[in-house]
Amino acid sequence: MLRPALLRRGLWLCLAASLASALRADVRCARLFTDHLVLQRDRPVPVWGTAAPGEAVTVAFAGQTKTAVAAADGAWRVTLDPLATSAESRDLVVRGANTLTFSDVLVGEVWFASGQSNMEKPLGERKGQKPTTGYDLEVAAAHHPLLRLFQVPRTDLKQDGPGVFRWLPCSPEALRASNFSAAAYYFGRQVQSALGVPVGIIHSSFGGTRIEAWLPPEAFADPQLAGLEKEHYQAWVPGVQPTELFASMVKPYAPFAVRGFLWYQGETNCMVPDSDRYAAKLTALIAHWRRVWENADAPFYGVLLAPFDYSKWAKFATTDQALPRFWQAQVEALSAPHTGYAVISDGVDDLHDIHPVNKRLVGDRLARLTLAETYGRANIAAHGPTLASWKTDGTALVLTFAHADGLHTRDNLAATDFLLAGADRVFHPAVAAIKDHTVTLTSPAVPAPVAARFAWHETARPNLVNRVGLPAVPFRTDDWPVKIDRPTAKPLEMRP
Repeated sequence: MLRPALLRRGLWLCLAASLASALRADVRCARLFTDHLVLQRDRPVPVWGTAAPGEAVTVAFAGQTKTAVAAADGAWRVTLDPLATSAESRDLVVRGANTLTFSDVLVGEVWFASGQSNMEKPLGERKGQKPTTGYDLEVAAAHHPLLRLFQVPRTDLKQDGPGVFRWLPCSPEALRASNFSAAAYYFGRQVQSALGVPVGIIHSSFGGTRIEAWLPPEAFADPQLAGLEKEHYQAWVPGVQPTELFASMVKPYAPFAVRGFLWYQGETNCMVPDSDRYAAKLTALIAHWRRVWENADAPFYGVLLAPFDYSKWAKFATTDQALPRFWQAQVEALSAPHTGYAVISDGVDDLHDIHPVNKRLVGDRLARLTLAETYGRANIAAHGPTLASWKTDGTALVLTFAHADGLHTRDNLAATDFLLAGADRVFHPAVAAIKDHTVTLTSPAVPAPVAARFAWHETARPNLVNRVGLPAVPFRTDDWPVKIDRPTAKPLEMRP
């Protein structure tokens, strides 16, 4: 039996060891720092994490050494000077009370991809959805070691596993393990091939979610959005109410240095319908994401929603005009500096499937935008024909288009989906005559036209394209009221 004095001494030693262990908190880095990561080139690179309060932390990479002291709450951060492009496999070393070594670190271009189910949709099989076109061959050929993938799991899914919360060099096994976004994969593959540098894609999407969930609380100080953060939406899972996905799936990854953002979201807002307010919400999201990433001019590229027969579904509250009005809102928000949008109206085969299977088209269109606008590849056409101006000419209305070199129809038939209206505001199908960069519209039912619309229907798949086959952007020349909502048979449930 131990003597009382020895027992007391042993207890004190255990207590002291416990206190020492509590005071010695291991240095940790934010979740984005793992083996195989890609750091953004040519920009300051924040590295951050937690340690014991007052602990000195040193970060070493590529000949640089930076030191910080953990604050009272344990948070620390250093910022590496801008790094040169490098495909050389190197170590990033973080030292405090312990040492962390992240191996096979490259330097190149990093993009953050987010949205709802059409961005989330993987290359392979997914329950309740058709697989993407040619996914089996695409996955089998996906050996791209300079393309790195980081999958953020949805908050309702397992938060561990071999394919999440870690950078993976792109391979068939990595795509299968991570269920990585097909659109983001195709984008990354195209950009990496074109630039010839390492590319990293951080993917953080959640199907069936409204844009309000991706906004920070501060965004709702905007008078146009005031009070919306307090609205509770009917949802199929917890954690997707206003501001919740920003907190769980966006903020933890800022201010990791990125070049810019990809955004494919809006279907759930369109179903409500929310077409009249979406532009303000998307504008706010762009501004606040740039703020938390400390990059005021970060490029932000979105996807105009695909044609879909929303109005045919009893549970959706839309007319067939809600989606065109939504396109108009997307174009408004994504026409600001350093933003852009991809049109995919030609990539839909089934108008009753909200998840078009041609995600290669989506990735390639986003890559075109990025290569032309962000990386200055002047030889790459990135925009489809876009209305630049219009005028009335007696019994005709003449439209002039930008990005319209080689303006023609994809099928060599008459141009489709043009409408004309007179002062009575009643629209009729129009005959379209194409010449150079202009389209002249006439209709025997409209002897004195005053307004035109193009692709102004939820299932419009017009055939007007430019020289490289990029489809024309939907538009209207009028600002007349558009009815977008109708009664529903039952409340809307958000689904992936």
